[in-house]
Amino acid sequence: MSNKQLKAVAFGEVLYDIFGDEKRIGGAPLNVALRMKALGAETNMISCVGNDENGDAIINEIKKLGLQTDTILKSDDFPTGLVNVTLDESKSAAYEILYPSAWDKIVLNEEARDLVVNSDVLIYGSLVCRDEVSRQALEELLNTHTYKVFDVNLRKPHYDYELLLELMQFANFIKFNDEELAEISAALDSPYTTLEENINFICSLTNATAICVTRGKDGAVLLWDKRLYENKGYTVKVDDTVGAGDSFLGALVTFLLTDKEPQDALNFACATGALVAGSAGANPEISKIAIENLINQN
Repeated sequence: MSNKQLKAVAFGEVLYDIFGDEKRIGGAPLNVALRMKALGAETNMISCVGNDENGDAIINEIKKLGLQTDTILKSDDFPTGLVNVTLDESKSAAYEILYPSAWDKIVLNEEARDLVVNSDVLIYGSLVCRDEVSRQALEELLNTHTYKVFDVNLRKPHYDYELLLELMQFANFIKFNDEELAEISAALDSPYTTLEENINFICSLTNATAICVTRGKDGAVLLWDKRLYENKGYTVKVDDTVGAGDSFLGALVTFLLTDKEPQDALNFACATGALVAGSAGANPEISKIAIENLINQN
């Protein structure tokens, strides 16, 4: 087992999720980074906020949570990102993602480039590529030799399948939810219908050696080192699903890349995601004891 502290960098959106008259920091890459930090990784965020009140508030809050903010730049031309979140009866979220936002216009400086080159893992998603400026910055970072984790986050209308395939080609590790895997596999002419077949289909089209598919309350499936691992999920009373998949991914990557057993890593990640779904907002504080208790109850 490795005792080395994992160095992680997340690239992409930093924003406020707006729930009615309440706002909470969010953005999938930031949520992943914050969970990795909470679990002991050294994490940094590459993004951009507006030179405005919301931008100052986000940076202050991220600093309090222990994340490095030197590579979160400020834009005079574009506002801090906002997302209007609505919850349906099952507490699943729908998102209205305002454009253009500062995180659409991420420009790399030397510090950001050096950070990625010297890190163990780079986390990125598809949403940040909706604007050419941030997309070009990401593509430069994807040409480094760092281990790359692609967090597929399909947010209509901000993606196309050609882009998704390109982003998957760079990844060592790809995370989908079950609906995303089915949609993308069908769009890429997969002849298969089962989850396991489509995991192998995506592997055949990409260089990814690890693929994880979340299944909501039914847990997740992980392909790691040519073996398939499964967790059937943990029961919690859902408060909202915002950020649950992000915390799941942060926990899973942190454990896998510090040489934990894959099944243990998957169990821990599923319990983490479940507890986030059972709490308000994307980044609730969750103790390792609470996570381990949930695993042991099932």
